[in-house]
Amino acid sequence: MSLKELEPGRRPLYTPEQRLRRDASRWTIVQGVLAPLQLLAFLVSLWLVLRYLSTGTGETAATASVVVKTMFLYAIMYTGALWEKDVFGVYLFAPSFYWEDVVSMLVIALHTAYLVALVTGWLGTREQLLLALAAYFTYVVNALQFFLKLRAARRQGSSGPAAMLDAATPLATGK
Repeated sequence: MSLKELEPGRRPLYTPEQRLRRDASRWTIVQGVLAPLQLLAFLVSLWLVLRYLSTGTGETAATASVVVKTMFLYAIMYTGALWEKDVFGVYLFAPSFYWEDVVSMLVIALHTAYLVALVTGWLGTREQLLLALAAYFTYVVNALQFFLKLRAARRQGSSGPAAMLDAATPLATGK
């Protein structure tokens, strides 16, 4: 894969064949369902984490919420890889979603580092939740990447059942 292939605007997001495969993939609907659920988990967790960091209350709720949000992330990343295989023939790093997948790896790494810190006690609660906030920041960056990418795809003329799901999917690190 050349760097020119990875430049935005060089080719449509989906070829006509890929669009048909996207619309036919069961993972398209799964992504469309998981994306808003992960977004909701993120918003609730963000509120709980910020509340704990500012008041010192609600440690258990904040900690549990980060774990729940991380499980949604793992689910959407796993099913997203299956979706990418259905549509593009590769599990990750298809040219159309290359940079989104690169940033997704950082998102996963930071969320996983949080779980490791939680289980091992490697960091104190405050530091763990600050790590969670760093993970959440990368999640927001990644979600914006997907939002902009799929917005461009809609302008190219998406159709079929996946077109309706495209609106929700980018907000949750999905495809």
